[in-house]
Amino acid sequence: MMKIDGSTGLLVSHTPAPRKRMFEDLETAAQAMREQDERKESLFRQSVDAERNKEDLFEKKFAEALRKAKEAPDGKPLREFDLD
Repeated sequence: MMKIDGSTGLLVSHTPAPRKRMFEDLETAAQAMREQDERKESLFRQSVDAERNKEDLFEKKFAEALRKAKEAPDGKPLREFDLD
């Protein structure tokens, strides 16, 4: 609810809406906490697996970049102002 001064049109005071309860009972809140903990654990496991596989991924990317570099023509690359 907001109270506005009629003559100036300025906000005098306001009262925020009452907050709704997130959970109806303690059991529902506990279940939500368990689900959140499981989600955190799953994300942690995924990040650990990604860290383990990071070295292999970098090696593959490096090998691909090296292959492309060997296939590229020798010489300087053309720049825009070289063409003018």
